[in-house]
Amino acid sequence: MGYKVAIVGATGNVGREMLNILEERGFPVSEVVALASRRSQGTDVSFGDRTLKVQALERYDFSDTDICLMSAGGSVSKEWSPKIGKQGCVVIDNSSAFRYDPDVPLIVPEVNADAVAGFAKKNIIANPNCSTAQMLVALKPLHDHATIKRVVVSTYQSVSGAGKEGMDELFTQTRAVFVADPVEAKKFTKRIAFNVIPHIDVFMEDGTTKEEWKMVAETKKMLDPKIKVTATCVRVPVFIGHSEAINIEFENPITADEAREILREAPGCLVIDKHEDGGYITPLESAGEDATYISRIREDSTLDNGLNIWVVSDNLRKGAALNAVQIAELLVERDLIKPRQKAA
Repeated sequence: MGYKVAIVGATGNVGREMLNILEERGFPVSEVVALASRRSQGTDVSFGDRTLKVQALERYDFSDTDICLMSAGGSVSKEWSPKIGKQGCVVIDNSSAFRYDPDVPLIVPEVNADAVAGFAKKNIIANPNCSTAQMLVALKPLHDHATIKRVVVSTYQSVSGAGKEGMDELFTQTRAVFVADPVEAKKFTKRIAFNVIPHIDVFMEDGTTKEEWKMVAETKKMLDPKIKVTATCVRVPVFIGHSEAINIEFENPITADEAREILREAPGCLVIDKHEDGGYITPLESAGEDATYISRIREDSTLDNGLNIWVVSDNLRKGAALNAVQIAELLVERDLIKPRQKAA
């Protein structure tokens, strides 16, 4: 018997990707329901070779739904996820609304799968920030081998991380540049076309942005609270795919060759690391792919036990939709949820 799955935010970039990935991976569904706000009611979305009519979240009864993949933003999640969870449906939330709640597990299956069992407290599981997810997929096997002390990460994050509006703005601005039209910045604080912006999310009192703070807090919650992390997060004019230059300091010795072999065997990782022109991955090649790619693995001569690595992933997939579906698969594989019938 399959599971009844609802996608909240089904008309957005990540919601549509969730529908694609559920079909691609053959998730055991009995029914898939597409949900969004009232203004999107009646919109068509695709699930495999089927077309689903989007229903209004406000009018939907979750009493016979097993899993809700939530991708409608933090404010919607804060309002609806607890209500849905109380109806017995497990919410896998893509927003930041519950990531730092001690009663809500924050999960990357390749990193901390065992923590998923804690979902029963609120029937909510949090999906991490896209930039943190891909970084930890690469760091976890290295941490297991040599114990990470400190991480310095600089991100190069695509505009799709800011949703459809971000992608539209890059396209519109790029076209405007070529035809000599005025370039307007609406979604981003400065022009993004042919530019980079060292600012993602809001600024905090200490001068970091919330995106940078998320990478610190989420690494400590999912991987190891003792790891020191400092991040600089930058928006770049790329449509899909986040890239990260990561400098890692370890407690124990580890060579570049050892790291390369460890990562080649690690779940979710794909090493493309040839010391030649083009022997590395860029975000363009990562788009539409599930793997977290690692390139440019080399030793840092300024540290006793240091490495530099380059990590690239499709942020709409591993950073959001794929990770959410993998969490749902984890619940099924570990027999943590059972399909249920509509309440009488």
